[in-house]
Amino acid sequence: MLMPKENYQNIHERIYNFIIRVIKLIKKLPDTPENKVIRYQIAKSVTSMGANDQEADGTISIKDFINKYAIVRKESKETHYWLKLIRDTNEKLSAESSELMEESLELIKIISSIIYNTKKRSK
Repeated sequence: MLMPKENYQNIHERIYNFIIRVIKLIKKLPDTPENKVIRYQIAKSVTSMGANDQEADGTISIKDFINKYAIVRKESKETHYWLKLIRDTNEKLSAESSELMEESLELIKIISSIIYNTKKRSK
């Protein structure tokens, strides 16, 4: 909506690819009671990232755009938390979850920048 189309498309694709990678990771989690909770929670937070990213693409107002991306950032931070929990409790998935944690931090920075720049331009 408010950023150059090529950059906006890239963030859509990057978020989508991140979600796919996280879903593939959680399919590898051993089926323990603890991991069932983690799997459920991270699936909710990571898919919410994508849904709100897509909703932001269809917003009419700047305020709604910022609100949707604020949710994407919030869900990204929650996803990062669950990835950290996976890393620290599932040794075999430590490297893969660490890579995803790095990507989640980069996404948080990008999304924060989108929010900041949108607010700045809307003044």
